[in-house]
Amino acid sequence: MDEYTKIIYLMGTKISLYIKGEGAKELAKRAEDMLIHYNEVFSANSDSSQLALLKKAAAFTPQKVDEELYELIKTGKKHSLCENSYLNIAIGPLIKLWRIGFTEAHVPDREAIENVLELLKPENIQLDDKKKTIYFLKEGMEIDLGAIAKGYFADKVMELFKENGAVSAMVDMGGNVLVSGESPSDGGDWKVGIQNPFLPRGNAAALVKIRDQSVVTSGIYERVLEKEGNKYHHIFNSNTGYPMESNIASLTIIANTSLDCDIYTTKLFGFDAVSIIQRVNNIKDMGAVVMTMDGRLACTNNLIGNIEPLTM
Repeated sequence: MDEYTKIIYLMGTKISLYIKGEGAKELAKRAEDMLIHYNEVFSANSDSSQLALLKKAAAFTPQKVDEELYELIKTGKKHSLCENSYLNIAIGPLIKLWRIGFTEAHVPDREAIENVLELLKPENIQLDDKKKTIYFLKEGMEIDLGAIAKGYFADKVMELFKENGAVSAMVDMGGNVLVSGESPSDGGDWKVGIQNPFLPRGNAAALVKIRDQSVVTSGIYERVLEKEGNKYHHIFNSNTGYPMESNIASLTIIANTSLDCDIYTTKLFGFDAVSIIQRVNNIKDMGAVVMTMDGRLACTNNLIGNIEPLTM
């Protein structure tokens, strides 16, 4: 039985694939081709991707898109419209206004922010399930799938591996970790590190044991703009137009799919730690780990015994 590991640099991140099974190397190549295709269709930073073309044309006439792009937009819109959800796939104009994480990042003036708030309403994304078309009810709208796309891609790659007989596999989409089967290191559960939000990337605050699950962490440490003594992170509140104000430094979700992890790390990020833990305790097959700005760690009941905090 073959074992194969592949590293791919794509989508602005490092993607790691591990496969154990027949034809592992060929499977990895198919996964790479799949990811290259997704990058061409879903990229927010390419003027020629299907997603980018929606911004140019979808306010004038309904635009037909690939089934997979349509599927993710539909899922994203549904969760964006949920009551008290901090996920909003219509947030594109606000992301482009601040540009946090890019060299031209800046703090926009209040008037500029006010001008884009009206463009951030997900209910103005009109979908046609039969024709697979997207139509914007307001000119200037822009869909941003950055919060949920990597989870969707990870699930699709793992689906490919499992359908082709992989007995063990891992997909790491630059922080979206999804595993299947037994860990190659000790033949049991996989141990996944949760990034310490106060230390450089690669320093874990805790290890969580999983099997056939995904782990995704969202944190204010990932992209930050410092201006005149103030720090502005990249997780925005689309009601105010400013970065989310919260006592949360990072939120980790453990679930059966990486897309669910992506959705809920964003959907819940604006709540306080106690509310997040209470909410996730009531969601079947999902766990959460919260780290607060003062360095405290809390987890849902189902993770007790499966999480190992490390020295801070």
